[in-house]
Amino acid sequence: MVPHRGCLQRSQETLVKFICKNLGNMAEEGASISPGAVERETCELTDVSVMEENEKSSRSNETQIETDESGADVYRYIKDDLFTSEIYKIEIQNLPKFVSFSDLRKFLSRNNLVPHKIKLFGKKPFAFVTFKEEKDRDQAMEVLQGQVWKNRNLHVRLAKPKADPIAKKRKQGGIEDDDHEPKLPVPVEVLDRSLSEQIADVVTPLWNIPYEEQLKKKEQNVLQVLGILTTEIGAHNRAFVPWVFQQKKMYGGTCCPLEGVMPSPVLTEYRNKCEFLIGVGANGEDKTVGWRLGKYKGGSCAVVEAFDTVHIPAKTKEVVKAFQKYIRSSPYSVYSPETYEGHWKQLTVRISRTKQVMAIIYFNPQKLTKPEIAELQSELAKYFTEGDGKDCGVTSLYFAEEGQRKSPNLEDLPLDHVHGDKYLYEDLLGLHFRISPHAFFQVNTLAAEVLYSAVGDWANLNQDSTVLDVCCGTGTIGLSLAKNVKKIIGIEMCQEAIEDAKVNAKRNGLSNVEFLCGKAEDLFPTVINSITSQNLVAIVDPPRAGLHSRVVLAIRRAEHLKRLIYVACNARAAMNNFVDLCRASSHRVKGSPFRPVKALAVDLFPQTMYYELLILFERVE
Repeated sequence: MVPHRGCLQRSQETLVKFICKNLGNMAEEGASISPGAVERETCELTDVSVMEENEKSSRSNETQIETDESGADVYRYIKDDLFTSEIYKIEIQNLPKFVSFSDLRKFLSRNNLVPHKIKLFGKKPFAFVTFKEEKDRDQAMEVLQGQVWKNRNLHVRLAKPKADPIAKKRKQGGIEDDDHEPKLPVPVEVLDRSLSEQIADVVTPLWNIPYEEQLKKKEQNVLQVLGILTTEIGAHNRAFVPWVFQQKKMYGGTCCPLEGVMPSPVLTEYRNKCEFLIGVGANGEDKTVGWRLGKYKGGSCAVVEAFDTVHIPAKTKEVVKAFQKYIRSSPYSVYSPETYEGHWKQLTVRISRTKQVMAIIYFNPQKLTKPEIAELQSELAKYFTEGDGKDCGVTSLYFAEEGQRKSPNLEDLPLDHVHGDKYLYEDLLGLHFRISPHAFFQVNTLAAEVLYSAVGDWANLNQDSTVLDVCCGTGTIGLSLAKNVKKIIGIEMCQEAIEDAKVNAKRNGLSNVEFLCGKAEDLFPTVINSITSQNLVAIVDPPRAGLHSRVVLAIRRAEHLKRLIYVACNARAAMNNFVDLCRASSHRVKGSPFRPVKALAVDLFPQTMYYELLILFERVE
């Protein structure tokens, strides 16, 4: 086959990235949408499907907010007191040809810039980059303006916020004023299916596929990811090319063996944490608690009840039904993400195997007074203790006023403890854990035991071992290993989770543990340099976006760290971390590289395409 003429002009590394990008897209086919992911926040107002409109909007330095001809303010959302990074937005022009999203993200990281969102467009690449704060945006303007990157002088300027998708559709006549739904033809196959089936396809797309087939699909997905990693390793470390070639022959095209996909012990009703939106139902029923059937940028805010979905526990559904009954009788309306009016926004339900139930209610106070909010909280407490909601067994009730949120993360929102216990308590691998409302805990407890047992087996620990548990949450991984090692050091940025971890260590009689609160990129370099143990193992379990590049660089520099177990909930998002661990040493990446030794997937999310991926990396001597 003769390569395309344009491809011949690219470097070998760029060509490999181009191929891997296409393979990565294949790997993502069929990915499900989790309950939390369907929430539409004001910071996600992006409609990237029409590139021409993006280019037009980017070609103006105009900062005045306009009202369109129909009277709908397509920029109203930036005036409200809610977080949106769209007001701290820049456009970067004259980017290098063939630059990828990964290239741009790494370039910004090297310049000590921390963007909130990056959108890359066009044959002559330009990018929109947003930041969480004005000072971060101004720093980016100063640092990037005129900087030379790959022989290109960058041009940077302020960019207009993105227009609200629904307001824009209304302006274009695509939405009826009476029902706020798009004037689009509905496919016959959709009309023939019930709403419960449609929402099941959104949140649990594999719900009607036999479980053995689900596992096979996930295995193929993991093999695609490992295939991408294999190609990337060869492209970024020429010294590894003979090793890569040998590994591919041994393991069917991948850089390390895949030890299978371990099944979940429970296939239904496994989620111990669920997040539900509150809105107008797809069937016209007001004040519905569930999930969105479509995306906000597609012009729909309709919510479908979750009562028939297979991954939600019966106890959680009881809480949802009781809460829905309450809000339907209350005088307060649901919050509208289009008009920013209304009150009821979201319900989060957490349960434990110890029969505890925590409910967190998110409410926009609008112009309600403090006494009115206090009265509402009192009514809710009475409803769940004495009223019709008593039977659903809520043992812990929290209330959050979301009107003043300055961050995209719900975890940054202060909570009012309204009733009952302040914490959940859960048993895992023979240990007893306290869990705060915002603290991370794996959503499938039984499958988490399988995952953490595999981590312990791979770590190859003894009484002289020191374990660095990065992104440790409530301390689950580290504490489960503590009896077999000399020292556990956990790092976590959530203050609530760190407090839980310290309490959990005491509750379980473990004294050889230390938990530190802060960002991993700030703490890890200092912590790892202070450890003199030659029997050191690092276990990292970061959020979906992966580890900060500074953490990976610190890992590479710490030559006494020989073994690393990476727990990835989104392997594609973590690919840059994997590659940086294995790439050749350079002026920027110091220290000997790692190589993947083996991989294992654990199915924590039956009925979806998600899974947890473990990769054991060992340093090359």
